[in-house]
Amino acid sequence: MGEAKGAVELLLARAYATRDHVALIAFRGDDAELLLPPTRSLVQTKRRLAALPGGGGTPLAHGLQAAADLAHRTRAHGLSPTLTVLTDGRANIALDGTANREKASADALVMGRWIRSLGLPSIVLDLGRRPHPDLSRLASEMSATYLPLPRATAERMSETLGAALDHGLGA
Repeated sequence: MGEAKGAVELLLARAYATRDHVALIAFRGDDAELLLPPTRSLVQTKRRLAALPGGGGTPLAHGLQAAADLAHRTRAHGLSPTLTVLTDGRANIALDGTANREKASADALVMGRWIRSLGLPSIVLDLGRRPHPDLSRLASEMSATYLPLPRATAERMSETLGAALDHGLGA
């Protein structure tokens, strides 16, 4: 989690330099939470990121739903969102809040298809120790770029995502 936070901080600095907006949605426990609405404030974003705990359940479908809702709304305000999902695990909390890996995975795929139908460019960065076929399948359902990066450093994650964004991957 520390390396992922470091990577996000590096990406935030890049976004700040290019005057891009950044939003932060955390999905952990049994729900997703908008920690930071779209902003250009690097200081505020770093503060919120530092307070982000890790561990627990992975309500991936909730995170995808919240991200797609936010991206859809920001697009209506003239922004061009790209969803970037950083996760080290498979979905294990379903949309109804139950700890049911099979239902959670199915819910995530439904959200992935919805994201694809909205035409949202997306990247899925798999930070697990080994690439997860479930995350690869989710990326496929989203029409997203899938980037497995086991044991990656913050710098490597940031460089990989930066290059993907620069080359229009996920679009």
